[in-house]
Amino acid sequence: MSQLKLTYFDIHGGRGEPARLAMHIGGIAFEDHRFAFADFAEVRKSTPLNQVPTLQVDGVQVTQSDAITRYVGKLAGLYPVDAYQALLCDEVMDGVEDANVKLGTSFGLTGDALKEARTALANGPLPLYLGWLQKQLQAHGGEYFADNRLTIADLKVFVFVRGLNSGRLDHIPTDLVEQVAPLLNAHLQRMAQTPAVAQYYAKFEAE
Repeated sequence: MSQLKLTYFDIHGGRGEPARLAMHIGGIAFEDHRFAFADFAEVRKSTPLNQVPTLQVDGVQVTQSDAITRYVGKLAGLYPVDAYQALLCDEVMDGVEDANVKLGTSFGLTGDALKEARTALANGPLPLYLGWLQKQLQAHGGEYFADNRLTIADLKVFVFVRGLNSGRLDHIPTDLVEQVAPLLNAHLQRMAQTPAVAQYYAKFEAE
């Protein structure tokens, strides 16, 4: 087995979290290198594109969050083998990433600028993506997004919805998901109650 080291912020969310979850669920040993936001300026100097997460595989540093999540998803058995099911998985992954990019444009803003940007997101792009994700979930059986089983697509959506519901995003209503795509909240609850996922977060609560 390769030596793996994932480097990302010390938070329970964001672009590094699906990979962490996938490795935990799959029993893949890895070094979980977490750092504080205050240390990002220094950490990014040693990354290929000045961004995180990064994954070191036997000392070789790899960037791009979805590429990392797909790789560890394959190691963990959480990525479809069938080409069409892999396409459905990737479609959902990339859709969530598009939404993350739009949300990311509001980070770094403050005051009225932040309120205006987040309100615009909550009134337009976010409901569009959430509604589309709910339709994808329904179209693929209502429980999982691809392959009729838990895949990294489910982990990516879980982390995204969890973040929107958290209250940590100022001016994003915590009931936005419930209002526009309640089936995604039901999916979130199922995921949270999955033994391996529940165990993952309980580990941090116990510290």
